[in-house]
Amino acid sequence: MKRIVYREWQLAPQRYWGLLAILAAVAGLGGLAFAYMEHEGHWVTGMTNHVVWGTPHIFAVFLIVAASGALNVASIASVFGKTLYKPLARLSGLLAVALLMGGLLVLVLDLGRPERLIVAMTHYNFRSIFAWNIFLYTGFMVIVIGYLWTMAERKGNVYTKQVGFVAFVWRLLLTTGTGSIFGFLVARQAYDTAVLAPLFIAMSFAFGLAIFMLVVMFAYTQDGRPLGNALLLRLRNLLAVFVGGVLLILLAYLLTKLYGARHYDLVSFYLLSGGSYTLAFWLGWILIGSLAPLGIFAHPVLGQDRTWLAAAAGMVIVGGFAAMYVLIIGGQAFPMPLFPGQTVVESGFLDGQVAPYAPSIPEVLLGLGGVAVALLITAVGVRVLQFLPESLDDRVVDPHLAAAAEPA
Repeated sequence: MKRIVYREWQLAPQRYWGLLAILAAVAGLGGLAFAYMEHEGHWVTGMTNHVVWGTPHIFAVFLIVAASGALNVASIASVFGKTLYKPLARLSGLLAVALLMGGLLVLVLDLGRPERLIVAMTHYNFRSIFAWNIFLYTGFMVIVIGYLWTMAERKGNVYTKQVGFVAFVWRLLLTTGTGSIFGFLVARQAYDTAVLAPLFIAMSFAFGLAIFMLVVMFAYTQDGRPLGNALLLRLRNLLAVFVGGVLLILLAYLLTKLYGARHYDLVSFYLLSGGSYTLAFWLGWILIGSLAPLGIFAHPVLGQDRTWLAAAAGMVIVGGFAAMYVLIIGGQAFPMPLFPGQTVVESGFLDGQVAPYAPSIPEVLLGLGGVAVALLITAVGVRVLQFLPESLDDRVVDPHLAAAAEPA
């Protein structure tokens, strides 16, 4: 591999500041939405005593699991020794930290009493997965920042592989912990299974890599930097494997639920009779988020076209939000079995009935604000520090092509 030269993002000042202004405006709307919900109370949202994790949690969990997956490229380069991915390892680490910060910001601001976060940080109940996640999230951020230092500082290069291995293991633990938040909730039929942990790991790989591909393609196209096909097509193939992995583990999840007769109603709710949740499952998660991207990746012409590749990565992200809607909101909306068996429970508290939920504008704005903060951190990072190689031409990143180009 030829020597990689890193340069700050050189987007024209007018366009760069315009981009920052748009992201800052969206983040500001998220802040105003938080202030409104904090002042008026959570009754202005779509959340109820049945659905206590609303749309902001969809954004927060999506960003957190995507943060783990965004580190894929750096892990493949340093831990598994695939030098083709090494030029983008720095951007991979930056995007991972940015996405995690955006997700945690939404999560904290959606608590209702965010000032009480200090209690969660000073008083620990280690029988609770939430207490574990305090350490998993903060530890991930510290480790990845150290990882970035080993890649950027010549004196730290000798530690890159070791720190990268720690970051790789830690991000698997982080995503396992996030999935276990739901898997450990035995009262909810849709949760209460260890299969959710590997499902969240697979989803993190797919969602994070899809975001990473879009960021790379946008940054290099807008800055006019060379971006060859060698790395891009490798990322395409990798994303296809991850999307297929999500479908495989999803099938295992559904079959696990079907194995017990008491879960037949739940599976029927997801697949047939769940209304908006069934629509989000089949149209959003399966068709748009999985089958359509896989079809594009496998197509001999569309799979080589960058516009279609960007569209497919965007579809994976849309499918990711649909998946979080189905799992998080749908899992809460499905009635809890207060009295297992043939007992029918009816009351004014909607016991035994599907809980209603409709996202409110403040919830959506808060979630979008977290996305904007993540992208804002990324945009500032690549502008002021050297995260991006000045060229990703095939001859630069692929040693075989570089050798073939040398005169005999």
